[in-house]
This record gives sequence, structure tokens and C-alpha cells, in this order.
Amino acid sequence: MNTFGKKLTLTTFGESHGKALGCILDGIPAGLVIDEDFIQSELDRRKPGKSKLETGRKEDDKFKILSGVFEGLSTGTPIAMIIFNTNQKSKDYTNVKDLFRPGHADFTYFHKYGLRDYRGGGRSSARETAARVAGGAIAKLMLAELGISIQSGVCEVDGIKGEIQDFNHAKTSKMYALDPQVEAAQEEAILKAKNNHDSVGGVVLTTATGVPIGLGEPLYYKLDAILAEAMMGINAAKAVEIGDGVASTHLKGSENNDQLTLEGFNSNHAGGILGGISNGDTIIVKTHFKPTPSIFKTQHTITTQDEELDFNLKGRHDPCVALRGSVVCEAMMALTLADMSLLNMGKKMEHLKNIYKG
Repeated sequence: MNTFGKKLTLTTFGESHGKALGCILDGIPAGLVIDEDFIQSELDRRKPGKSKLETGRKEDDKFKILSGVFEGLSTGTPIAMIIFNTNQKSKDYTNVKDLFRPGHADFTYFHKYGLRDYRGGGRSSARETAARVAGGAIAKLMLAELGISIQSGVCEVDGIKGEIQDFNHAKTSKMYALDPQVEAAQEEAILKAKNNHDSVGGVVLTTATGVPIGLGEPLYYKLDAILAEAMMGINAAKAVEIGDGVASTHLKGSENNDQLTLEGFNSNHAGGILGGISNGDTIIVKTHFKPTPSIFKTQHTITTQDEELDFNLKGRHDPCVALRGSVVCEAMMALTLADMSLLNMGKKMEHLKNIYKG
């Protein structure tokens, strides 16, 4: 499937080395101010080639709106956007045309479809996430009207964990680091791996504040379950934690329960979600990214003709995909919360009366 969401749906299209990437966002209510400068700023945060910590592929990622917007406002019809590729080097991939790169989707795509676009991984490339960020930017504009704000940053790289969660610092950091005290060590780990023709993994923390009580559809469209699905759908994501996540399994019930007062919860081990429904507290999600599989060490694999061989990869790749992945995590959080907000509108008769009887 290439479509995400129920009431607000995002369908993406395009390949890493194709002519263009794009998306169709359907379900945005009419009358939303579409700030194109903001959308471009989100794409600029994700675009490649901004520093030595990222891939050398330089793409401007300039987008165009094709439909669904008139005189700066959403019309209520599908919003289509397109981003043209301008800096492909497809010749770098001719040596992997008939073999499977370890850690990539080459093997599974080939056996599922009987063919594959070998140029940069085609549809399985993380380049596809540019379209998600464009759609997520519009979802953010809608959520801002509801008082909901989303932030993210890198909290761990190569096992080096940060203790400080400074989202303002992450906005100015070239690696979106949350903890300035360990940022230098994290950057050194990335550059060391890059210089050794290797890669490292990382963890992204994403939060949402201002989320009202009631978002989430039990039992089979729970907010935490769909957030996990959204994050796991990002390239190279291998695990997702909500709230304390794995750490909660080490606690007693008396330690893990978020006790209530008239002012709110005394703690937030649950990450803002109870029974699959938002409880009004901050939504907390951690997404764990594996090391980028595109490395420049000699590796062993097999070909499409079932021959074994050693090979060396060419091309331009991120030494730590988690860095730019943080922007994508924000987009997927925004799309999920916007979808849940629209789904929640008709859950009470008083809501319908307010809409139709004013």
C-alpha cells in the first residue's frame, strides 16, 4: 500500500532516481491557510547534502502544488504536490544491477515483484520520505490551528545517549541533537564510521504537546498502535517506544502508574496515551533507526542468477540515517494526529449539533 490514514490520507509516488516524487493529501478541510514558505522550510530541514554528516547528494527539493489550493487556501479537495529530482547519478548503481545489497530491500523487492529499480533502491529509498514531509507540513499547519505542536530531535547515536532534551537546541544543531553535552561525541562517532566506510544507528525522540483528550479509535485503530505503524513505516526504522517503552517492563505497577490529581498527571510514563486514546498529556515516541545499510566496505552477497561474490558499493549515502529521519518522524506524527483529530469529530452528539445547528 502507498496510502496512509483513514479520514486524512496521504498517498505518495515516485522513486529515488525517477523524474519526480510527490504526494496526494486528501481530507484537509477547506479554508486552511496553506503557507508555502513553511512547507518549503520543512523540506529544507530534510533535504540532503547540508553537512558532512549527511549524504553528498544535493537536492533543492523545491515543491509545486498542483491542485487543492486556491488563493492560498485549501479547497477541501485533494492537494497534490510534486518534487522533481535534479541530482541523480544513476551510473553509480550499474554495478549492483544484478546483485542484492546486504541490508537493503533489493532481495525482497525482487522476489516479490520479479524485478526492481536498482537505481538508489527505487521506491524503497529514503528519498521517498520527502513526499511525506511535504504532506506532514500541511498536517502541521492544520494542527497548529488546534493548538497542537510537534518537536523532535536525536537523543542517541551509536549507543551514546543524551540525558538533556533541549528541542530548541535541536532546531539549530546540524545533526538535530537534543543534548549539547554529548553532541560532539555523537558527531565524532558518525564521522569515525564514515571515515571507516561504515555507518551507525540512532534514536529519535518525537513529542506532541497540546493534544486534547480523546484522540484514538479503540480497539483496532489505537493512537499508540498507529503511531508505531507510522514510525515503523519510515525507512530503516526497526523499533518504536511509546512513553517509557521498554523501560516500563523493568518497573513495578506502583512505579509505572501515572497517578492523577485535579491538576493532571503526576508523571508521564504512558507517553500521553491510555487504552489507545490520548489523555491530554505530552505524546512521547522514540524511533530507533538501524545503521544505514549503504556502506563502502567489501561485502559478500548473491546475484539474481544465484551466484556468490564480493562487491564494493558506490554512490552517496548518509552515515547515520537517524539525523534526517527526525524530520520525517515529525511528519508522520503530524499526519497521524491530524487524521485522529478528524476521526474524533463525530464521536459525540454535541459535536455534531455544534457543527450542524451552530
